[in-house]
Amino acid sequence: MTHILAIDQGTTSTRAILFDARMQAVGTAQKEFSQHFPQEGWVEHDAEEIWASVLKVCRDVMESQGVTPGQIAGIGITNQRETTVIWDRATGKPLGNAIVWQDRRTAGICERFRQAGCEDDISAQTGLLLDPYFSGTKVKWMLDTFPGARERATAGELLFGTIDSFLVWRLTGGRVHATDATNAARTLLFDIHQGVWSDEICDLLDVPAAMLPEVRDCASEFGHTTLFGGSIPILGVAGDQQAATMGQACFEPGMMKSTYGTGCFALLNTGTEPVESQNRLLTTIACQLGGQRTYALEGSIFIAGAAVQWLRDALRIIDDAAQSGELAAQSDPNQQVVLVPAFTGLGAPYWNPDCRGAIFGLTRNSGRAEIARAALESIAYQTRDLWQAMQGDWGSETDVILRVDGGMSASNWAMQGLADLLGAPVDRPVMQETTALGAAWLAGMQAGVYPDRAGFAETWALDRRFEPVMSAEKRDAAYARWQRAVQAAMAF
Repeated sequence: MTHILAIDQGTTSTRAILFDARMQAVGTAQKEFSQHFPQEGWVEHDAEEIWASVLKVCRDVMESQGVTPGQIAGIGITNQRETTVIWDRATGKPLGNAIVWQDRRTAGICERFRQAGCEDDISAQTGLLLDPYFSGTKVKWMLDTFPGARERATAGELLFGTIDSFLVWRLTGGRVHATDATNAARTLLFDIHQGVWSDEICDLLDVPAAMLPEVRDCASEFGHTTLFGGSIPILGVAGDQQAATMGQACFEPGMMKSTYGTGCFALLNTGTEPVESQNRLLTTIACQLGGQRTYALEGSIFIAGAAVQWLRDALRIIDDAAQSGELAAQSDPNQQVVLVPAFTGLGAPYWNPDCRGAIFGLTRNSGRAEIARAALESIAYQTRDLWQAMQGDWGSETDVILRVDGGMSASNWAMQGLADLLGAPVDRPVMQETTALGAAWLAGMQAGVYPDRAGFAETWALDRRFEPVMSAEKRDAAYARWQRAVQAAMAF
């Protein structure tokens, strides 16, 4: 058994990556799937289409590399978090489309519970805020909306899961209904201190316990699949951001990773004790191995790479994402254009679901280059929001080590801008497939073919370190403009 198969089920596409015994990616297959926007603020996926994409990419990558099930020691799964599926236990058929993490339809539900004074107690147990982002209110909406759904769920006829649970259930032919601690921690239903589903919150949201998956360690036995011509064990599961944190070997307190995909998600390892945020960050589980939970502070930015997609697809000022940095480098440095990319509201530390995007500082001479620069700079500004909030919450004298990954981290222009606005070094690894690598490492470690945490950390290799070159005066002036722009956007 010389390979590990990682399934990376993301927001816009599904990938399967084969890793060899040296933890090197040797084959990749990818398939995009449809995005559904039935109303403003609603975002849905067809869970059946996601399932079909998983089967296809796994078969494609195995065929392309000539790898048989007997050569695969295990499967690791990493997934878009919070996206919510309810399906029929008997038939496996989803009750309706999956509600995606970006969806804002439950803002009213969140506000009602907030007005009723429930947020503090929910946050104390879950480490999360009352926001449509998380799964709990999505489940409630579906049970409230589909006739007879809550009664069927109470009777055990319907199952709830995030995408990982749905895939595990399908891969095992309905034999295993389970999730891992990192995904459970994002549902708004899980007590991260006790490591159990919260009866109190489930009762509050009227979510029947009978529909909830079993919660296991990230590296654990999740059953076997026989769908690829032989039996392969599923040995690792983690939400995408936690998988990337592990893939970046951020195992020690003070290590921070920031992933730049559709959104931006930064996690700061805080060790075995949870840190309660005073700056509206999230307290979450970074990993759970051997029954031991490691915690993190997390900041979630809803729009990062999606801002570059907006330049390409809506404004049509670039043909591909790689052009954004080239165009930004041509911009007039004397212009002070600021983009607040609140296309689906603002995430941490603002948590304003009603705010919408805005551009400030336009002049008659502002053009494609200045808007491209503003889009890339918005990602750095938002990261500084998280950086400062994390530093304030953690309060440790230990220097934070920032490691970056995701599609946008390949842009030297963007990463240099990030280092400049943070006033701190930014480390980019040689291995950019950190999310898939994290899932593969979990499965490989559980299978006994990959090293433990310490051994894995030694394999992390630096591609490039970006050192800040901007003066503190210029950096602080730029950040002050961003803060004014955010306040103006929220006021609008």
